[in-house]
Amino acid sequence: MSVHEQFAEDLALHAMGSLQGEELAPLQAHLQTCADCSRELELLRGDMALLAMSTAGSAPPRRARQRLLEAVAREPRHAAAPIRGRRGFWSLAPWFAAAAAAVMVVLLFEQNRELKSHVAAMNALFVDQKLQLQRAQEVVETFTASESQQVTLVAAKTVPQPQGKTFYLRSKGGLIFLANNLPQLPPEKIYELWLIPKTGVPIAAGLFKPDTRGSASVVNPPLPTGVEAKTFAVTLEPDSGSHQAPRGTFVIVGVGE
Repeated sequence: MSVHEQFAEDLALHAMGSLQGEELAPLQAHLQTCADCSRELELLRGDMALLAMSTAGSAPPRRARQRLLEAVAREPRHAAAPIRGRRGFWSLAPWFAAAAAAVMVVLLFEQNRELKSHVAAMNALFVDQKLQLQRAQEVVETFTASESQQVTLVAAKTVPQPQGKTFYLRSKGGLIFLANNLPQLPPEKIYELWLIPKTGVPIAAGLFKPDTRGSASVVNPPLPTGVEAKTFAVTLEPDSGSHQAPRGTFVIVGVGE
């Protein structure tokens, strides 16, 4: 393509007054150095003037019309550029919809997980409260049941006199033990409560340490049900307890009331 052919379209557009801005500047620079293109521009402008006059006067010379048609014919034909903005948006619409759906799924999953966690926490709290209520009812029943066996444990030769009292519900293996005035423990020692049945070996009923005032309690230690108690006793044992049978000194011993 020659330089003249390169500017042929711009010359026609410039003659019609349609070339502006950045498209006009290269053509004007070329016209300053090219006499042929300058002459062609003048001819095109003259033809445009004759065509303008044809609407109100006589028909323009055929050569003017022919020159303009030939100039327009020399203009390259460009395919119309697709409207990318709108078409591009709609082509991406399914992807936007899929992304939005994915976000919704993630949010719903997170909400569902949090809800399950909250329900699990509430269930755990309910179970714990139910268990505490059950234990409280067992304690009250051990204290108040008509068949609850009450035994007082005393030491005759100590001042102040250590004392203990048990409430024993044989049918359910429930036991509440309360003590006061117990001597403070020597190093590496602990008190152990024993259920001494009418037949068989003593049964360990719990380890405990008194507070600074000598008070202590044992509430519902694990005991077999249905054991008939002859008496109860507290012994001073090594800090790990004896469990199988008393090995230490008997501190207080009781008899059934």
